[in-house]
Amino acid sequence: MGKITGFMEFQRLSEAAEAPKSRIGHYREFVVTLKDDEAKQQGARCMDCGIPFCQTGCPINNIIPDWNDLVFRGNYRQALDTLHSTNNFPEFTGRVCPAPCEAACTLNINNDAVGIKSIEHFIVDKGWEEGWIAPQVASTKTGKKVAVVGSGPAGLAAAQQLARVGHAVTVFEKSSRIGGLLRYGIPDFKMEKSHIDRRVAQMQDEGVVFRTGVMITDAKLPVGVGNDAAETISPAALQAEFDAVVLAGGAEHPRDLPVPGRELSGVHYAMEFLPLQNKVNAGDKIDVISAKGKHVVVIGGGDTGSDCVGTSNRHGAASVTQFELMPQPPEKENKPMVWPNWPLKMRTSSSHEEGASRDWSVTTKALVGKDGKVTGLKAARVEWKDGKMTEVPGSEWEMKADLVLLAMGFVHPVAGVLEAFGVERDHRGNAKAHTDEGHAQGAPMAYETNVAKVFAAGDMRRGQSLVVWAIREGRQCARAVDAFLMGSSTLPR
Repeated sequence: MGKITGFMEFQRLSEAAEAPKSRIGHYREFVVTLKDDEAKQQGARCMDCGIPFCQTGCPINNIIPDWNDLVFRGNYRQALDTLHSTNNFPEFTGRVCPAPCEAACTLNINNDAVGIKSIEHFIVDKGWEEGWIAPQVASTKTGKKVAVVGSGPAGLAAAQQLARVGHAVTVFEKSSRIGGLLRYGIPDFKMEKSHIDRRVAQMQDEGVVFRTGVMITDAKLPVGVGNDAAETISPAALQAEFDAVVLAGGAEHPRDLPVPGRELSGVHYAMEFLPLQNKVNAGDKIDVISAKGKHVVVIGGGDTGSDCVGTSNRHGAASVTQFELMPQPPEKENKPMVWPNWPLKMRTSSSHEEGASRDWSVTTKALVGKDGKVTGLKAARVEWKDGKMTEVPGSEWEMKADLVLLAMGFVHPVAGVLEAFGVERDHRGNAKAHTDEGHAQGAPMAYETNVAKVFAAGDMRRGQSLVVWAIREGRQCARAVDAFLMGSSTLPR
């Protein structure tokens, strides 16, 4: 696809970005979408490789060579239609996806991969700019009602697909705004929330009903429950009112750090820290957990830890240090060995570019404090051998820390919702449901739990994962629900 010799003629072009010193003064997006001629040139680098490994590297199997070619030829409207055929929300993935498709790109074997993510970003932004993205209202209604619990990418994708085939869909969200971790977990400087708002408006025009501040539980809400929930609905009431229920909440139970001093003030989970700033940015009159003037230590080297780094810098932290338990990865992967799989290599995020000290093979032994407040951290070096970790003798040290943020991932969904429905869980604590469409007579459908007509998708089913995986699961779950309700489904797999 693209220009037949384009991969030899043109170099990969990264999207432009505002300088770090400037952008840490605000919470707006700072990456600049490609211009038309730049996008065409980048589309020209797609090399008609015969077997498009990029498509299998992408969890939603985006038809990447086709829309690369269409962009190269200036057929932007058709490129948008092709992109939307597999992805309901490319403006989300075009901003926050780590792009496993690029790791799988054939050109990536011995060159720089095609800039697939930047082209996707260009296509969907062009679509909104030109007014090409409009509601797709079902021509006929089925009379079936579906409840979707959770409004993250999995819930939104499932809801939109089900509404477009004529079902009456209601989305229940415990927070006061729609979006789940898209709304409250991803900082605005990576993805502004206007992108969620206009998709919500599109879905409302397609017939989706959104109910916020609602917790699905058998228990009464205690005072100060958080999550903005002001109303409860029992699972039994939901099952009685709706023909099918999709559980699409996140894997929100964070991994803790069981060390002495954990109880000290100033030690917080990342998801206690990040949502508050997003809420303030949205206009809420609340206090944030401020990093201003503080020595911040972020424990955990993943994307959530990186988001804590970027937010802390915007607060005006005195210093930011990020620790990772695993060894420092190599600067470059051994491509012949790992391609087309996702490689382990050193990754420097935009937040790291803004300023942070990073260290690897570090374990936190204790948190120390004074008058109940954290003042420091005791750490030590570790060695890894045969998959086992051992502490390096004599390597312990202590450092100043006024704010410690725990960003070590999430272990499973909050148990309350699954327990309330009586959903069986797997060994990791996630909702147990298979994804195979082929099933014996009377056996559960794909994505169906052990509870009749209750389905599960996204992080609630597969565990902590990517936005793109959540969209895939939501779409596939919608197909299974449609087949369950109607006997068959025309929705894509």
